[in-house]
Amino acid sequence: MSIFDNAFDPRRDVALVTGAGNGIGRAIAQALVGEGVRTVFADVSAERVADAVGSLSRPELASAWTGDLAKREECDRLLEHARSAFRRITHFVHSAAPPRREKDHSLAVTDDTWDQMRAVNVDAGFHLARELARELIAAREPGSFLMLTSLHAAAPRNLPHYSTSKAALAMLVKELAKTLGRFDIRVNALVPGAIAAGGFVADPSLTKHIPLGRLGKSEDLAPMALSVLSDRLSAYVTGASFVVDGGLSLTNWFDPPNLDDF
Repeated sequence: MSIFDNAFDPRRDVALVTGAGNGIGRAIAQALVGEGVRTVFADVSAERVADAVGSLSRPELASAWTGDLAKREECDRLLEHARSAFRRITHFVHSAAPPRREKDHSLAVTDDTWDQMRAVNVDAGFHLARELARELIAAREPGSFLMLTSLHAAAPRNLPHYSTSKAALAMLVKELAKTLGRFDIRVNALVPGAIAAGGFVADPSLTKHIPLGRLGKSEDLAPMALSVLSDRLSAYVTGASFVVDGGLSLTNWFDPPNLDDF
């Protein structure tokens, strides 16, 4: 039998994916269902998440949830929904993030925009992961968590609220991995490059900075995500970051923001 056969155990494995209505989150959630994994599709948009679930070949394996993860009570409502739908979550993917706007540079970003980005990216990611981990620890069950960070966790993006929240999330991965490893709960990061999907409006001119010569697609992330999430394929991997960017991180392509209005 190939080591790539039966990467997941449909009898045991259950996933929760935030940001599953579009972009990378959707691609990962749909790929998990394709492997027979029962999956909660969580998103802020009811229309998007319904479309994501409706396009599945096996929609009976999916459960849709809609809410704003910037609010703690909504995070708790998501956890309760996941328990009701599938009992215990063993695999968690945090891909949700508020939209990015190029005008929100350091001199323009508002307090509300700053707070919302951190609330969804960092606070919700931490709260959901910690509560899911507590349930796995109590049940003496292993788990696998995957956080979507960014190249801009280490390189400026002219969007300080976004870059700093992703940097915090990258460190959270390491903190959780170090703490939870003794319970056989693995925590890793997936680091996308210029992916033409979700909240990122890709500029085709970026291709000149990408060694592989094209912008990325959401589907480019799913195989790596599933490999890292799989307890069979990556049982000895935790606290790691996996860059999927076509080589974009080999360059430094961003100019300082335009401050003409200041």
